[in-house]
Amino acid sequence: MTIGVVIVTFRCRDLALAALRSIEAHAPSLLAATVVVDNASFDGTVEAIREAFPPVRVIEHRRNLGFAAAANRGIAALPGADVICLLNPDAELLDDGIFAAARYLQDHPAVGVLGGRILNTDGTIQPSARAFPSHTNALFNRHSLLTKLFPNNRWSRRYLMTDWDHDDIRPVDWVSGAFMLIHRRALDAAGAFDPAYFFSIEDVDFCRRVHAAGLEVRYFPAATVRHRVGGSSRKAVYRAMAGHHRGMWRYYRKHFRGNPPLHTITAVGIGLRFALHAVSYTFRATRARLLRRETP
Repeated sequence: MTIGVVIVTFRCRDLALAALRSIEAHAPSLLAATVVVDNASFDGTVEAIREAFPPVRVIEHRRNLGFAAAANRGIAALPGADVICLLNPDAELLDDGIFAAARYLQDHPAVGVLGGRILNTDGTIQPSARAFPSHTNALFNRHSLLTKLFPNNRWSRRYLMTDWDHDDIRPVDWVSGAFMLIHRRALDAAGAFDPAYFFSIEDVDFCRRVHAAGLEVRYFPAATVRHRVGGSSRKAVYRAMAGHHRGMWRYYRKHFRGNPPLHTITAVGIGLRFALHAVSYTFRATRARLLRRETP
């Protein structure tokens, strides 16, 4: 069994270096099997990685292809790997559980994808294993206003799976691409990531296709990372927001059919949600800048 690691970067040099240092600390043998795909950062990321980690292969794009297309390029660069680990540049390994996860995949041929335990920077569980989205998730997803105001409502709990302590291996609908292990059998059965997803939702779509191909997706708590949410997109916040919401709409159009009125309501909801997020972020960013100016 061989393992490969794929990291997609965009203007996050320091975070990417920290992610690679975590591989060096907990799984040093994987550095030579790590591929970094840089989406036109032009900020010294490529040069810094090549200097600090010579064994790591770096694929440099001259334009930003988006996460899914770049991840596919990294996977294609590891044709001999039985297991591919996708690791966000804003995530760091906290143990060597990646090897146990890969062995689990190898020993369980009914499973195509594993998601490890993901922690927030404060050590709390990040809800990275979830139920498939429905039309109501425009209102009850992790970042929605209703979830923030009423975090214990049953719709948000069901989608985010927050009623579970995340301490046991179990089948789930989908797992986050921030730390996802994919067996080659899943790629052979379901294909690669859909490159039409520029940023976000490609992991949901991929896991849905893995299920449709007859393989399972499971959560595996014995492999742990710390993930700084938004760390890899902080240099292109509005573009990331737009990509996420376009991905949501593509997912609904691709996997839900036959109810035009509900599709229209969903499209309007996604548009309003994007507008609310953009206005909220602009307000918070402007306020933070003004406070910094007033600080002596």
